[in-house]
Amino acid sequence: MFKLKLFLIIFILLLSGCNNQQQAPPIKLITNAWIGYSPLFYAKEKGWLKESNIQLSTLVSLNEGMMTFKMGGFDGITGTQYEYQKLNSQHFDLVPIMMFDRSNGGDMVMSNLSLETLKNTTGSIDVYLETNSVNSVIFKDFIKTHQLANKSFHFINKNQLKIVTHIKQQTINKPTIVVTYVPYNYELLNKGFKVLESTRANSSIMVLDALFVDKNVLNQRYNDFIALKMIINKAIKNLKENPKEYYEVVKSYLENPTYNDFSQGLETIEWLNGDLSDNMIQKMNEINFQTRNLI
Repeated sequence: MFKLKLFLIIFILLLSGCNNQQQAPPIKLITNAWIGYSPLFYAKEKGWLKESNIQLSTLVSLNEGMMTFKMGGFDGITGTQYEYQKLNSQHFDLVPIMMFDRSNGGDMVMSNLSLETLKNTTGSIDVYLETNSVNSVIFKDFIKTHQLANKSFHFINKNQLKIVTHIKQQTINKPTIVVTYVPYNYELLNKGFKVLESTRANSSIMVLDALFVDKNVLNQRYNDFIALKMIINKAIKNLKENPKEYYEVVKSYLENPTYNDFSQGLETIEWLNGDLSDNMIQKMNEINFQTRNLI
């Protein structure tokens, strides 16, 4: 009789533990439409995130993601070193825990004019970009590299989808620059814009993409993030083994590019989900991108 009671007590405790585990709140993450974050889109569509109690919200731009994160209710956000440093300067306590990629041509400066023509332009130049994002860092480096700082720039702050939509609907006659990234460059190429600078052409511009999470959440849910890392690695493995199937799953998150555009887009990033080289870690430390919490 005693053994039966003991068994029942243990059984009830186990059920209670399972219920507590099931009642754990989902980990809520924000991301945006960037090809380097597509493993998250793939994992969501495959149901892997739901199985791991992770909710993913996808927005158009880095800036929108950052503004939404600041409103509260989220545990982590994907972004570049710019968003990471910007949020932490505003009293957040985020740490990078998971690398996705390094932009290798995926971030770029485009224009309807050649670089030489821009240098000889005397009037105002329209510049479309997301001002509160890494776009601004890329643009500053661009004008410094090409001695354009003395030009008159008219800045137009829009998210990437609105930029592309606006330019598609207009006949652009003024000198115009767009700071953009994959997949939004495809439509601009169709409108006759050319790439003047990119993270591939200019090695001084390093744009890293990672998942940043609240330090307290990381400590409380570390095993869940370990599981997420395994999911991301699985998604990237599937991409390499069957890119066409992967494309079909994620294309709607990337403004529905053609398979050829998608394949070319993959060539503009370098996956960093594996072991990082000592040289890469040194470069990350030089830009105040901490690495000690990386999974």
